[in-house]
Amino acid sequence: MHTRGIVVLSAWLLLPACKDDPPPATSESEGAGTTTASASSAPSTSADASTGPSASSDGADTTAATPGCGTDSAAALARCVDTQAIEADVTFIAEIRTPGTPHWLAVQELCADRLTMLGFTVELHEYGTGINVIGRLPGSTNPDEVVLIGAHYDHVADCLGADDNASGVGGALEAARVLATADDRPRTLAVACWDEEELGLVGSEAWVDGGQAPGETIVAYFNYDMIGYATNTPDTQEIPFGFDAVFPEQYMQVEANEFRGDFILNVADDLATAPAQAFDAHAASLGLTSISVVLDAASKNSDLFSDLRRSDHAPFWFVDIPALFLTDTANFRNPAYHCASGQDDLVAFDFAALVVGATVGAAAETLGVPP
Repeated sequence: MHTRGIVVLSAWLLLPACKDDPPPATSESEGAGTTTASASSAPSTSADASTGPSASSDGADTTAATPGCGTDSAAALARCVDTQAIEADVTFIAEIRTPGTPHWLAVQELCADRLTMLGFTVELHEYGTGINVIGRLPGSTNPDEVVLIGAHYDHVADCLGADDNASGVGGALEAARVLATADDRPRTLAVACWDEEELGLVGSEAWVDGGQAPGETIVAYFNYDMIGYATNTPDTQEIPFGFDAVFPEQYMQVEANEFRGDFILNVADDLATAPAQAFDAHAASLGLTSISVVLDAASKNSDLFSDLRRSDHAPFWFVDIPALFLTDTANFRNPAYHCASGQDDLVAFDFAALVVGATVGAAAETLGVPP
């Protein structure tokens, strides 16, 4: 998640904590399926680093046995997410991958190869300083209307970045796999692996400015940035001073749950209200707690709310493309954000899989799949 140029103008925002401040209390031992993700613990089914993990890429064995899993409805697709596939990908991705490094290239190739394998037409969008990977799977009746899911694959120096943002990339690739199995998708499905988010949202901004295909309309963008850190221990979720005054309903949800860091935050602009509501509905069906914030047209691009624009959804909001930001709240829950207090090498894979499942359901409905 990007932190450069943070504007501290409003005490009620999700403002990043100073790296010198003590990290929030947490307990990995009591987390929601929290597991160490690092190259040293990579599963034996991984391929070499040039292509990334190959195991569980089709998810056939695990999803076939999932109760309710199917391909004919959004609710059924939401139950086809393969937790082991996410774990394999995150384990591979979570290595040092600053732009230009060998592992940065390996993750880029993983995105391109996986999407190609799933039947997507893949484009390497080279914009001068970096490379975005974009895959498209054409819709059956409205191919110019696009539902996009994305996550950034770069990270900061000397930090593994399992939660930030290997969890997001692994989640996007698994969402792509499941949604590709739908019986019919009237609209086009697109999946993006963005570059240089940590340098100022450079890759996504370049794509929004000039990378879209002629004539296509983005109906909704689902952005993942840190979807893998969760704990059910009380008092592990920090809330900025004044948040309760601006978002009282959301604050009461956290307070009633004893400030446990076990929810996903869903931040949408007012143009993305329908997919945001669909996400919350599928989350509830799957047993995932989601807390939602909707920003109106004036707020979503205001400097007062700059810290709710700390990821690749922000360039979409700027040009009024409907977008959702799905996050575990970064430094307000994860003390290892940007390796501030140790390596970012922990991911709660069961939690991440629920986030992906809710996204699959919401994205499927937006694509035109029956609920």
